[in-house]
Amino acid sequence: MNRSSREPDVAFAGEGRGEPAPRALWWGSAGVVLAVLGTSVLVAGTEHGRRLPLAAALVLAQVCALRWQTRSPGAVLAANASTGLVVWALLPAVTLTGALLAAQCTLCVLSATGPLRVSVRALAAMCLAAPLAFRAGGPAGLAVYLLTVVLAWTAGQWRRAQQARTRAEMRRAVVEERARIAREVHDVVAHTLSVMVVQAGAADDVFTERPEQARQALRAIETGARSALGELRLLLRAFRVDPAQDAAGEREPGPSLVRLEELAETVRATGITVHVDRGGGTDGLPAAVDLAAYRIVQEALTNALRHAAGADEVSVSVTRKGECVKVRVVDNGRTSPGGATAAPAGRGLVGMRERARLVGGSLRAGPVPGGGFEVTARLPVERAS
Repeated sequence: MNRSSREPDVAFAGEGRGEPAPRALWWGSAGVVLAVLGTSVLVAGTEHGRRLPLAAALVLAQVCALRWQTRSPGAVLAANASTGLVVWALLPAVTLTGALLAAQCTLCVLSATGPLRVSVRALAAMCLAAPLAFRAGGPAGLAVYLLTVVLAWTAGQWRRAQQARTRAEMRRAVVEERARIAREVHDVVAHTLSVMVVQAGAADDVFTERPEQARQALRAIETGARSALGELRLLLRAFRVDPAQDAAGEREPGPSLVRLEELAETVRATGITVHVDRGGGTDGLPAAVDLAAYRIVQEALTNALRHAAGADEVSVSVTRKGECVKVRVVDNGRTSPGGATAAPAGRGLVGMRERARLVGGSLRAGPVPGGGFEVTARLPVERAS
């Protein structure tokens, strides 16, 4: 089934998305037609007793036809417009605007769900009855008729625009969520694999001469892999929350500055000295800032492992000054004679800058005069709160 044939379901039958189902739409429009047109027919029919049954039957036929207005709005519009004109011809005391009320309801649905050119043609067709409105009610009758027809069509266009905005917001939310997941997976996998590669290489070098050291490297690989699996489970659990586990408080702690020492230990296991300075003011940070700071440190350490040639020492500092958290990671890797760092501006640096930007902060990365590479981020606490 093509997309155009599904449009009515999208606009008016989106059960579970806060949109009116076809049955609810039918009850609403049928109630309006019965209350307005039905009452008018009963009142006007008292003077034309023999015409009243036929007019009442035509009103009920219009109400029944509204049941299919979301499936075939064009056909229902034609049927309701025809029967409405017959009702008006039978009972001239009923205004043309009232007699065509069901057709106006269907025009609104067609305007919201059908192609624009089709709804414009339907609007023009409804306006063809304007001379009849003028003959029956004069300029006032003409103005009222044209106003109600145009309002019905405009209401459908407003509904269409609302649906388009909703779909655009949903698409944007999906794209942002995919980007967030990609950043999380990249941070977890890239850091852990970098540590595992270094450890595996070290184990291979000393496997024969120093088996105990090789075993330590293999144990470090196992620990890092388990940690990465735990973080990936947490990431997946965000899409599959178990209410029983939440109630029992069984969820594992996620990435946080509280676990900064654990993160540093994984890098120390590769033989690099990591100095961690975490100020006491960083306790109780907003979750977004806490996670961003942790991930920036993690990615900076990963870059030091992968790209900082000859680096054997890394300093990590996370401090809070007023309403701003400052993250600083510096390694002592070699810098090329031209002053360019050995670390390329790849996805890691882009991801760190994006994380800082999402909480309203900024990030600067570059070589240090005298050797090494520095990553500095400033993350505002108040804005994230």
